Amino acid sequence: MLWKLTRLSKARNPNEPADGTKPVQSAQFDLHDMLETIDQDPYLAVVDIERQILSVFDDLRFDRSDADIMAGPMRNHIALKLSAFGFRQVSGHVIENAHHDLRMIIPKFRALGESPFDAIRYTPRRPQDFYILTPTQAACQIIDTYSREEAQDRILTLIQKHPINIYRILDFMDRSDKHMAFRPVLGHLKFVQRKAIRSEPLCRRRALR
Repeated sequence: MLWKLTRLSKARNPNEPADGTKPVQSAQFDLHDMLETIDQDPYLAVVDIERQILSVFDDLRFDRSDADIMAGPMRNHIALKLSAFGFRQVSGHVIENAHHDLRMIIPKFRALGESPFDAIRYTPRRPQDFYILTPTQAACQIIDTYSREEAQDRILTLIQKHPINIYRILDFMDRSDKHMAFRPVLGHLKFVQRKAIRSEPLCRRRALR
């Protein structure tokens, strides 16, 4: 299970009123159960419950020239998994549970040279909604959000399940204090990830087709 998923027990259902009363028509939908089910899938992960970010497994090995996009099989897999919880894909970028007013949003692909750090910049969401990102995009959000130490811990947890394109992250880092502070960590991440993809269970995992 990924980073501090136990915090879900404290997370408010997006349909729960602020006064703590029970929402109407919620008996068959439990956000905690849904996210636990997602996180148990080897191809899916709850990366950051606080920022409401999920990721879909991409591949085991990367080249810095690889396009960082949510491919069709990746979209299909998360859509199928969410369908068991009353979600349906209403567009290429939105998977929605209309009954509970909850959306899972896949940011729109803009250009091959787009920075993975900008994945969600041009795709707004409502407070109750989740982003579905590639592992590399998710790692970039972690780098931009947390201290170097916490970002390192979170990404180390992520790459044990979903490897990331470390070369692409390095290429798109700017000269901000946060990025400059994190640069020295990338070498360690590369070492840990190389070891992880040679070991069980990752060594047997294949990209979705």
